[in-house]
Order: sequence, then C-alpha cells, then structure tokens
Amino acid sequence: MPPAAAATILAGLAAGASLIIAIGAQNAFVLRQGLRREHVLPIVLICIASDGILIALGIAGIGGLVRAAPAALEVVRWAGFAFLVFYGILAARRAFRPERLDTEGGSTRTSLASAVLTCVALTWLNPHVYLDTVVLLGSLATPHGDPGRWFFGLGALVASTIWFAALGFGARFLAPVFARPIAWRILDAGVAVLMVTLAVLLVVQA
Repeated sequence: MPPAAAATILAGLAAGASLIIAIGAQNAFVLRQGLRREHVLPIVLICIASDGILIALGIAGIGGLVRAAPAALEVVRWAGFAFLVFYGILAARRAFRPERLDTEGGSTRTSLASAVLTCVALTWLNPHVYLDTVVLLGSLATPHGDPGRWFFGLGALVASTIWFAALGFGARFLAPVFARPIAWRILDAGVAVLMVTLAVLLVVQA
C-alpha cells in the first residue's frame, strides 16, 4: 500500500474515532447488551454496518442533500426525542425494580427482534448521526480526492469496527462488577438520565 494511502486511512481512523468514541445512546445500549451477553454479535454488526452505510453516503456526496433537507431532519429529531424519552423511562423502571439482574442476562431476557429494533432506532433516529457521520466525515474526506476519500472512509470504518467490537465483547470483563444488583441499578439509572438528557438536547439544540 502506498504511504499516502496509509496516511489517509490513519487520518480517517482518527477522525472516525473522535466522532464514535463518545457517551451516547447507541454506545450505552451496546455496553448494556455486552454486559448481559445478549445478542452481542448482531448488535455490533448492525452498528458497524450502519456506520459503513452512513460513511459511504457522506463520501459519495450525500451530505449536501442532508444539509438541504432540514424538514427531514426535524422529523428525525422529534422521532428520536420520543424514542429516547421512552427508552429512558424503561431504564428508570429497571433501576427501581427490586429483582436481581445478573450478568448472565437476568430474569428477563431481551428478544433478538426487540434488541435489533432498539439498536436500529437508537442509531437511525439520531439526527446528529447524519450531521456528524454523513456531513462532517464527508466534508473531511472530500479534500483527499479520488480514491483518497474512500481510503479516508475505510479508516473511519476501521475505527467504528474496533470500537463497537471492543465495547460489545469487552464489556464481559466488567462482569464481576455487575454481579451485584446495585451495579446494574446504577448503570440503568445513568442510562435513564443520559437518554432523557440527550432527548432534551435534541430539541434545545434545534
């Protein structure tokens, strides 16, 4: 591989990591599924595939269409607000439930369909994902020209793959901590606050 291409991939990896590695609804969900060891592989694959699609759209120049469609982003914004509030309420209910929730999945397991739908909603009903991944990454990739911008996108996808795989499959190493019900309650309480906060920010920052 030419040195220039390798440098461009590294630049894309750094840019992708700076946008992906952050406290957000999607990452919180992946972490929780990893701790419960429930449907981790399909959840991780959905997150990586979604990022791949969004990165490709940005590099292909769809970012301009996103900027030109504020009405569509408003629909996504309010749908995301409603879903985040709903998910936050569910997390709050889990935090206050008296039953034990262990690292093997607890007394109530999440179905694959429910986990997939939740992951898809948390990913695609977030208007910031379009602004950050499609518009921003697309803009950062454009100066690299062809085929450089695609090498840049590849680097961003590598960052996404490493992050979600580490988050989902690495969560099990925290199992001893979450063997106690209080740890799960603290996690779910934090998730509830995070979801509601993100929902409010979606509207306030409109």
